[in-house]
Amino acid sequence: MEKFISFDEIKKSLEKKETDCCEIVRYYLKNIQTKAHLNAFVEVYEQSALEQADLIDQKLAKGNAGKLAGMVIGIKDVLCYTGHESNASSKILGGFESQFTTTAIQRLLDEDAIIIGRLNCDEFGMGSSNENSVHGKVLNAADESRVPGGSSGGSAVAVQANLCTTSLGTDTGGSVRQPAAFTGVIGMKPTYSRVSRWGLIAYASSFDCIGVFSHTVKDNALVMEIMAGHDEFDSTSSRKSVLPYSQLLHFDKKAKVAYLKETIESAALQPEIKANTLKVLEKLKSEGHSVEEVSFPLLDFILPTYYILTTAEASSNLSRFDGVKYGYRTPNAHNLESMYKLTRSEGFGEEVKRRIMLGTFVLSASYYDAYFTKAQKVRRLIKDFTENLLNDFDYIIMPTTPSTAFKFGEHSGDPVAMYLEDLFTVQASVSGVPSISLPNGKDKQGMPIGLQVICNSFKEAELYAFSNYLTELTS
Repeated sequence: MEKFISFDEIKKSLEKKETDCCEIVRYYLKNIQTKAHLNAFVEVYEQSALEQADLIDQKLAKGNAGKLAGMVIGIKDVLCYTGHESNASSKILGGFESQFTTTAIQRLLDEDAIIIGRLNCDEFGMGSSNENSVHGKVLNAADESRVPGGSSGGSAVAVQANLCTTSLGTDTGGSVRQPAAFTGVIGMKPTYSRVSRWGLIAYASSFDCIGVFSHTVKDNALVMEIMAGHDEFDSTSSRKSVLPYSQLLHFDKKAKVAYLKETIESAALQPEIKANTLKVLEKLKSEGHSVEEVSFPLLDFILPTYYILTTAEASSNLSRFDGVKYGYRTPNAHNLESMYKLTRSEGFGEEVKRRIMLGTFVLSASYYDAYFTKAQKVRRLIKDFTENLLNDFDYIIMPTTPSTAFKFGEHSGDPVAMYLEDLFTVQASVSGVPSISLPNGKDKQGMPIGLQVICNSFKEAELYAFSNYLTELTS
């Protein structure tokens, strides 16, 4: 069977009866087996995927199949799916089986998507390289000596290596967009509250978003429009109506685009990424769009703000994993207190323990106002500044990452260097606005470069349309 890059290709093949859903699933299963060394999947749902495919083939024959009939999707190992394990790639949740299905996944299933398996990630979504997983590291298919990015590294590689049509990841500070940039695929983080978080194992609840990886903007938009919308199980989900993003991809206006001076002039920015970003901006100018340099003086405060707030929320969220109710429990305890301490010490990985301790510190009575309260105030300044900028401009363009994919172990001994990999992605996360990473060429080593586009809250339709235009403009 031929290699499918887009869902449109799959649909045409199904309509012409050149293939069926069962054959499509077998094709992806064969790819997963052939490329198992990439370690993208931690569990493959071979039997249930084939059973789903068979039922959808019957629906197709009757003409009553859903919008996603034939689309094969992988899900990040922090998303619950009834009857299947969800470990958050952590020892502490070893053997935990989901008792319910994430709302976003259920909505895809209702439209006849096929879930093929769960995907490797950094433990509890904490990492920028996918080196912090109890299941081992994921390899970047473009260069297996380099990281795929994190925390949704498995989700990015699954699409990159053609192991599924699209995949779901989660983005707290760049965990969809950064790995998308490192692997040369499209990665979208929606507006915070656009997609229900019900069924997502929480890292930082006021930042976490479920996002989508794909080869094409249209596929990404289609999955997003089906997942999005209010959910009675998530009180933070927005009641704003959801537009048919995948049908609104035509872009025919002149855009006002801003680019941030501090990102382009950053000492951390790799020269090829700078050159490719400027090339896109020049191309937009030549097409008659308004492109303007703006200053973002708060850039240096974004990372500290993000890490203070997310570690505080992680400290609170992860307190529930104590060995009492489910998951791992230490065999070495001699009383209740030692059971708590040893379970958490043995069950959590080093990076997760580091962030829990940082978060507990900033929430402590002596330091709460000095760190947490102050960070909340700075978050508001960053959000207001970003939204004011987006009231004056349609889009903000910047590199997704300061560098292309780095080698395994390169930043492992230096947490600060690892945190700096999120330098350009955290602005959208702190502000809660939607952001997408698009492929933007390659560096001298042949590693993919990402271009990030940001727009104002709940303007996903405009973001997808402009992104589709950009991919055509730069191809």
